[in-house]
Amino acid sequence: MATTTPSRGRRRAPSRMTRAAGKAAALQKPRVILALLLLLALTSVMLLDGYLRAEVGGDERVRSNASSSKVPDEVLDGGPILSFRGGEAQSQSVPEKTIALTFDDGPNPTWTPQILKILEANDVPGTFFVVGSMVSRYPSIVKDLVNQGNEIGIHTFTHVDLSYQSDDRIAREMDQTQLALAGAAGITTTLFRAPYSSEADAIDNYSWPVYKKLGEEGYTSVFVDTDSDDWKRPGVSKIIKWATPSKSKGASVLFHDAGGERSQTVKALGTYIKKMKAKGYTFTTISGAIRQGNGQDAQAGQNSQQPGSEQGEQAGGQAPGGQQGQQGQQPGQAGQLDQSGQAGGVNSLQAAHRTATGTTLYEGKALVAAVAVAEWTVPGLAVGLAVVGVAVMGRFGMMLILARRHYRQRNKRRFSWGPTVTQPVSVIVPAYNEKECIANTLESLAKSTHPIEIIVVDDGSTDDTSQIARDAARSFGMTNVRVIRQENAGKPAALNNGVRSASYDIVVMMDGDTVFEPDAVHQLVQPFADPEVGAVAGNAKVGNRNTIIGAWQHIEYVMGFNLDRRMYDLLRCMPTIPGAIGAFRRDAVLEVGGMSEDTLAEDTDITIAMHRGGWRVVYQEHARAWTEAPASLKQLWSQRYRWSYGTMQALWKHRKSLTDKGPSGRFGRVGMPLVVIFQIITPVFAPLIDVFTAYSMIFIDFKAALLAWLAVLGIQLVCAAYAFRLDREKYRYLLMMPLQQLAYRQMMYLVLIHSCITALTGGRLRWQKLKRTGEVGTPAGVS
Repeated sequence: MATTTPSRGRRRAPSRMTRAAGKAAALQKPRVILALLLLLALTSVMLLDGYLRAEVGGDERVRSNASSSKVPDEVLDGGPILSFRGGEAQSQSVPEKTIALTFDDGPNPTWTPQILKILEANDVPGTFFVVGSMVSRYPSIVKDLVNQGNEIGIHTFTHVDLSYQSDDRIAREMDQTQLALAGAAGITTTLFRAPYSSEADAIDNYSWPVYKKLGEEGYTSVFVDTDSDDWKRPGVSKIIKWATPSKSKGASVLFHDAGGERSQTVKALGTYIKKMKAKGYTFTTISGAIRQGNGQDAQAGQNSQQPGSEQGEQAGGQAPGGQQGQQGQQPGQAGQLDQSGQAGGVNSLQAAHRTATGTTLYEGKALVAAVAVAEWTVPGLAVGLAVVGVAVMGRFGMMLILARRHYRQRNKRRFSWGPTVTQPVSVIVPAYNEKECIANTLESLAKSTHPIEIIVVDDGSTDDTSQIARDAARSFGMTNVRVIRQENAGKPAALNNGVRSASYDIVVMMDGDTVFEPDAVHQLVQPFADPEVGAVAGNAKVGNRNTIIGAWQHIEYVMGFNLDRRMYDLLRCMPTIPGAIGAFRRDAVLEVGGMSEDTLAEDTDITIAMHRGGWRVVYQEHARAWTEAPASLKQLWSQRYRWSYGTMQALWKHRKSLTDKGPSGRFGRVGMPLVVIFQIITPVFAPLIDVFTAYSMIFIDFKAALLAWLAVLGIQLVCAAYAFRLDREKYRYLLMMPLQQLAYRQMMYLVLIHSCITALTGGRLRWQKLKRTGEVGTPAGVS
């Protein structure tokens, strides 16, 4: 056994390393928080979109046939306009020969613009009772509606029967709609129509308290006395007939500009307006009907509509206190009429409107902006997830087909790489603070069936790694071990030192926490009988698999790594030779510049460099090594963070392979896209699949969503079971797979986002040492 002493030099002080580690940890925390915030933001966007579409918080209950014993008779027998001026309920009818056209459930991007064109062409105003969620989704339509001179009323935010709701829910339904109006058109309103309401005589003991409460807050409730029943789609002639008031009575007439297919409403409306005008009817808004009923004209309104006056309240209604409506009653705003008969710059027929200012205006714009983001994001995510789902299913299918072909090809009796490779090889073991594992590693190499020399490169360990390695070599009677010590410079430098010191043409690289099976080296080097082969990936297995975290990684290694490597081998675009077990031609490593320190994933970096150098990289399934996987979530995070970030660095470093020719171009145009799609993009979307599934289970269709999730899980189980069969592993570990999908995948998402943020911010990481226990002993002891 030979020992090489490094040249003297100044060692890095432990305190300095500790400070660097602390600084790195401090930088990582904000990135982790940002990753969590991103997932939270996407979840919030989904919930907002679901709320707008009544998937979240939807309530389809509608009350009917309830008693009205507590409702005053004068209200039940009164007109369709109900206000509470001075705290007293007052009903009012639309004046004779006057029609107030009202439209419910909008705005709708298809039907509302068509209705607005008809109203404009006939110089007729309408009163639109809008649903707040629709306002926030289509704000430009609401702005056009107001600018055209029409009037707006509230029809709640989610179109729920308020008689079933709590006071807080009622307040939210009203306030959120006011905010949507403020954001869309810069107004609030004092008019209200309850969903599922009809004539005033339908008020019951459950809805009456709601109308009283809203009336006390300044709202005027509007009912119907003539219903077109256009929602039934009975035909144009019947819609016109049913919307025509009897005799010469005035009417609050109900149409719908949303809530379903409204082509019959659009066809009937123009004819209806012309017919009513021919009969001598005039058209107005609800506010206009109120003023006409009080015998007011525009000039009288100018003289009397001062704050607090009886006529002013009756014409415009009290500003709802819940939405800072009082700000609309300042001089020059919507509470007063100016010299031109305009209400604060708003048409006098829109006297129910209040100009939104201050907090209400900005909160409203923020709501509309948030909804716009949700309207674009959620459909985009849905399309993206569909594409990813198809890609993942296609990948599973391709993996199964190619893995089966690879297994059959490499396990034929006649298959051979060429003459048996018998010459000695150099085994390089980079080690940093591996006192728990290094003895087991050397013991496994002592049983190798292939002639080897062993080079342990101690990368500035602060424990007794070097001495333990020497002592182990003596105890096992090994004379083929050299221990080289160097100042701490990182794993790539340690491997390069080993390559330069190697005596043989083939070098095997392994980790200091890994144990080889006796024939691992012999199996690993056989592909070098083919002169085109420059590197070989071995079959790394998880030794400490009897914990939940270990079992998860065991599944990932067998299915996600080794099944992938079979596919990549046949496609000739292997992206990574595992650091735990890999072999290289020494000259090829030196030819491509050795193990680079440019990235954290030196194994991926050197593998891509081998492809670009024209060498073939293959997978040898029979060369098995047992490695100690991270035993805690913190250690697992640290390892996968380094892997993920390093892979991104390596791909970026070798991005020119996309335009190269030959083997380099083959990897760039085949291997690189596969790695980007299935190691970066897919893991980002994978947790969102679970979020969408959970969302669907809770708010849409539990059974259908559960069956879809189970179907995907079933496909993954089939692939995993086949991979376990090829590797002759025990199936019992697959029982952990459902839990792996629920927890492990979310963690990998956060790791990937963390890595992306690090890459974008230009952060750098050093070789990170995981805590080892040494529980992975000789291969014979692995269960």
